[in-house]
This record gives sequence, C-alpha cells and structure tokens, in this order.
Amino acid sequence: MRFGLRSLAAALCAASVMVPPGGRAQPVQDVVLALPTTTLTFGDAFLAEDAGFFKDEGLKVSLPILVGVASVNAVINGSADFTIGTGPVFLRAAAHGQRLLAIANLADRPNIELVLRKDVYEALKINDRLPLAERGRLLKGKTIAIQGVGSIVHAWERLVAARGGLDPETDVRIAPMEPPSMLPALESKAVDGYATSLPYTTEAVLRGVGRMLASAPQGAAPDILPFAAGLVITKPETCRADKDKCVRLVRALARAVKLIRERPGEALNVLRPRYKTMSAALLEAAWPTVAKALAADLRVDARGLENSEKVNIEAKLLDPKDKVGSYDGLYTDAYLP
Repeated sequence: MRFGLRSLAAALCAASVMVPPGGRAQPVQDVVLALPTTTLTFGDAFLAEDAGFFKDEGLKVSLPILVGVASVNAVINGSADFTIGTGPVFLRAAAHGQRLLAIANLADRPNIELVLRKDVYEALKINDRLPLAERGRLLKGKTIAIQGVGSIVHAWERLVAARGGLDPETDVRIAPMEPPSMLPALESKAVDGYATSLPYTTEAVLRGVGRMLASAPQGAAPDILPFAAGLVITKPETCRADKDKCVRLVRALARAVKLIRERPGEALNVLRPRYKTMSAALLEAAWPTVAKALAADLRVDARGLENSEKVNIEAKLLDPKDKVGSYDGLYTDAYLP
C-alpha cells in the first residue's frame, strides 16, 4: 500500500498518541521503572502493567529487575527513570550526597520476614510470646540468607539481630542469594534461616520446613511503623522536565494500589500468570499480608522517613553522624492524583 504525504503524516501521528479511557489523547512515552525483585512486594507495579494501567496512561513501561540497591543506583546513573524502593536505601543515598526525589509512597510497612529452619527454631525453644529482642538474641552464630547487601532485606536481618543485643557485623553470618534459592538452601541445611519478602517466606512455613521468627508486615517491630516502604523514586530534574510523565506514572500505580486494597482477589487473579510456577495456595496465603501493607494515603510522610532512618542507624547501615539533617526537598505530593 502506498501513502501520500498527508496519509503518511496522519499514520505517524496516530502511532504516536494514546487515547486512554477518559478520551484524552497524549503521546506514548517510554519509561524505565527499575525494581529490586520480582516478589509480591512489587505486585502493585506488576499489576499496573498486567492490568493495562500504564498503557491507559500512555506509558510504555519496562520493568528491569536490579537487585537491592542496584535499582536506586540505576536512577542515580540515569539508566532508569524511576524505581520503587524503601526509606533506608533512599536516605542513605541522600546522606552520601545523592539527593533523589520521592513522589509517592505506595506501602507504609515493609513486606520483609525472617524465617528459621524448623529444627533450628524448635531447638531454640521459641514460643509465640517471645519478644523480638529475645528472638534476635537467638540469631547469634547463625547463617541467614539475604537478598541484596544493603537492601531493606539486609536491614531487617540486621535490625532483628541488633534488637537482640548482637553485633550484626560479627555475630550473624549472611549468605547473599536470590529468593528462589533460599528454600532449597534451607532444606539442605546450608543456612539456618533466611530473610526476604513474600511469598518466599510464606512458602517455607506452608511446607513445614521453616518457622516465622520475625515478620515486619505483621508488626514484629511496631515502633518502626509507619514506614517508607514503597517510595516512588526519581531524580528531581525528571519531574521538572516532564511533570506529566510523573503524574501519569503515579496515577497508574495509584490505580493498582486501590484495586489491591479494595478487590484483592480480583487483583491477584490478574497477577497469577506472572507467578505461574507458584501454587494457588501459596499465593493466596501470602497475598492478604502483602495487600495489608499498602498505604491508604500515598503521600510521603515525614514519620515514615524518620522511622526509616531509625532502622538505618539501629541496623548499623548508617553512622549516626551521617543522619540526613532535613528532609526538605526530598519528597513532594505534587504529582499525586
């Protein structure tokens, strides 16, 4: 088929715009949203993709997985436009001169848990009423698998140890590995336990291989709540240069959060194909905890940042002298729907 000049121009124009349900035509924009892992913690971002919410906003979003702090580093070095991360990592970047911008907070409690191998747990004679400080003390000499050195997973493992009066640098050994490798390592007794996000911790408990030692989303450390657990992070210049891109991204993510909070079963059904190697029972056991951690108010809260900094310092991932002096300029609600 041959196009005249006017027909060709019209075709190119049609290919470059997107008409969302509201009828507002807008250019399709490419966006790179780096995520630290594929776990259910980031179900909101995956749902925004799988349910077509990004597409509705005229966004073509790629979701590279860059483990732990690598996702924030990708925003810093410009290889990603955005990431979703936690307050401790965000604030450590600020403390070291990399002042990024948080434009929303999707979750107000961290979806991180620490499980011990069943025989280790039972040998330590742990009961359900044992406080976190006593549980942390029992980690002395143990080997705990974690995902991402310097990540919130690492911070949680160190916080639990510190609450028990241990030195997280010397009293507990860590074994960095990806979540799918953790349960096999537990079963083979290569590690005594592991810390990561759901559903991998849920799986150990459901299969009877592990027992829950400390669950952040279930309130093992209530003094750190509310928490900056789902910060949408970018460079300040990204939103200055293109406010609409930031608005559209946050609007799509907000739709996903709303769907998960209000109709969690429907949201999980959309996500199931992404987690097809996991059993329905496992996903259904983990999903209520994940959904409960999502925030009703997506504004970044100074209290969440304060608690995040508290975790950094207590877990000895940040020297108290390097504490961020002021949060001014680090967050805004200007791009929220």
